Amino acid sequence: MPPSVVDRFKKAVVGAPLPTSAHAEERLSNGEALAILSSDALSSVAYATQEIVLVLGFAGAAGLGFTLPVTGMIILLMLVVALSYRQTIKAYPQGGGSYRVSHENLGPVPGLIAGASLSIDYVLTVAVSTAAGISALTSYLPKLDPYHVPLCLAAIVVLMVANLRGLRSSAKVMSLPTYVFMAAVLTLVVVGLAKLAHGDITGLAAAQQNQVLSEVHGPNLLTVGGAGAGGLILMRAFSSGCAALTGIEAISDSVMAFKPTEWRNARRVLTVMVILLATMFGGVSVLASQLGTVYTENSPTLMYQLGEQVFGNGPVLFILQMSTLLILLLAANTAFADFPRLAAFLAQDSYMPRQLASLGDRLVFSNGIVMLSAFAGILLVIFGGSVSHLIPLYAVGVFTSFTLSQAGMVVHWWREQGPGWVGKALLNGFGSAVTAVVSGVLLFSKFTQGAWLVVVAVPLLVALFLTIHRHYKQVARRLRMAHDVKLTLPAAPSEGGSPVVVLVGQLHRGSFEAIRYARSIAGELVAVHVDLGLGKTGAFQEQWQRQLPEVPLVILDSPYRSLIDPVLDFVRQFEIDHRKDRHKFCTVVLPVFVTRHRWENLLHNQSTISLRSALRAQGTRVVTTVGFYL
Repeated sequence: MPPSVVDRFKKAVVGAPLPTSAHAEERLSNGEALAILSSDALSSVAYATQEIVLVLGFAGAAGLGFTLPVTGMIILLMLVVALSYRQTIKAYPQGGGSYRVSHENLGPVPGLIAGASLSIDYVLTVAVSTAAGISALTSYLPKLDPYHVPLCLAAIVVLMVANLRGLRSSAKVMSLPTYVFMAAVLTLVVVGLAKLAHGDITGLAAAQQNQVLSEVHGPNLLTVGGAGAGGLILMRAFSSGCAALTGIEAISDSVMAFKPTEWRNARRVLTVMVILLATMFGGVSVLASQLGTVYTENSPTLMYQLGEQVFGNGPVLFILQMSTLLILLLAANTAFADFPRLAAFLAQDSYMPRQLASLGDRLVFSNGIVMLSAFAGILLVIFGGSVSHLIPLYAVGVFTSFTLSQAGMVVHWWREQGPGWVGKALLNGFGSAVTAVVSGVLLFSKFTQGAWLVVVAVPLLVALFLTIHRHYKQVARRLRMAHDVKLTLPAAPSEGGSPVVVLVGQLHRGSFEAIRYARSIAGELVAVHVDLGLGKTGAFQEQWQRQLPEVPLVILDSPYRSLIDPVLDFVRQFEIDHRKDRHKFCTVVLPVFVTRHRWENLLHNQSTISLRSALRAQGTRVVTTVGFYL
């Protein structure tokens, strides 16, 4: 069959399918991993200091004086979290994300809380990074500001397509902007501090800062400590600045994306990332503090103001702004790399739809990428693409997952009790305690600003996960058969009978009912199983020979993980081989589940519908389904 218009368009945009054997080739080098997995954390330099200055500005010039102490506290916290995750990476070389560590060591519910928290944070990462990137663009080109939200949505579509093309493709797209951004920010800090030391540029005095802020916030600026408001302002500034830590856990989630030795390379990249992040974040805060830069919601971004003061309105400022735009847009790539992987873990454990665990044509979890893009787009539309409105929802979830992950590691070391386990447990325990305190501060300071939405959303997501899990357990109970009993089939028709092909994915009650029906009408019966490269075919063949040895079983290899193409080819050849007997029609029998509720169909891939349509389009005359009622 010639490819359809949809297939041709998909191939042109996403690329030709990759065989499963190419999976190892899709691994990342350390340089590529630094670009693709660290962009979220590194890009936060563009808005973390900005958000600190924005909040402290409500307390006037006196409040802005606390920019460096708040930054220093966040950097110390960053180092604690990084040391804890270095241990997690080595202990979980298959990928030690917060969900997996919490689920295995603390139990299913803490694991699901961590999974739900991280899922929300990944969606917010895409929304915040995209909104901040477009803000960098509109600061440089103000005429584009009315198109802020459409530009955000267009950026998400570009990112989605880049990620659907595969890991290596997205790494190539984003490596250069990431390194240009790092060079631009470090140049900004070094040149800015050098010019300050030589007196080539001067900062705003406290009186000038208060004058600028009073024009925005009114003449009655609070003073830190006055009327008990100072402590709350400091907590809110700290909370907003903690956005700099989002993305640190990304490397521990994606250890298997590295080239061998995976855990060792992952730890190296994590160390380099944290050093760069601390240097850039601290440098921007020092420069902003020394220059007395003021940022309000309606002013150009803090990075633009610093660049204009240091470089003037020239080509270097253009490079800084464009690299900031690109790194912020591509920072969402960290979420695109990790959310589908997290969703696949949850799907493998039957807490999310099983389709999310399937690799797409380009050896990425395509369904998770599309889902993430859709949810992030909805958030951007709801919040008007505003970074300041999205930031209060940000970081609460990730610090909750930090806390649970590090607590899970304490239990892991206690159970294992290997060499040096006490020191390792103490480090993770300290990290867990610190991030728990920070979680409380974040929740308290941001609750009325929108963090309550996360508090509501996490339990709802956990409840959804448990509902899905119950459905899959019920399905497993209904389908379960004894694996060591030889199954009995009805006798074949005494005369006549058609040549029949029955498709079987697993041997359970549903497929056995289809085989029984096929046997009752078949003169010649062949069972067909497609090997999708999941590593389960050997066990399936052994079970088949043990329970149904009288039915021939044909295994079809599918190097591109397609169910439909190998079946179409086999059925076409099967029909050709039996074409000489014109009085008999070849019949294809497909098992199908019939769910109790319509929404439960979303939890099954409905491959039977697609396969039946493809067979009929090919010209197969008899295609029948045998329903099994769940």
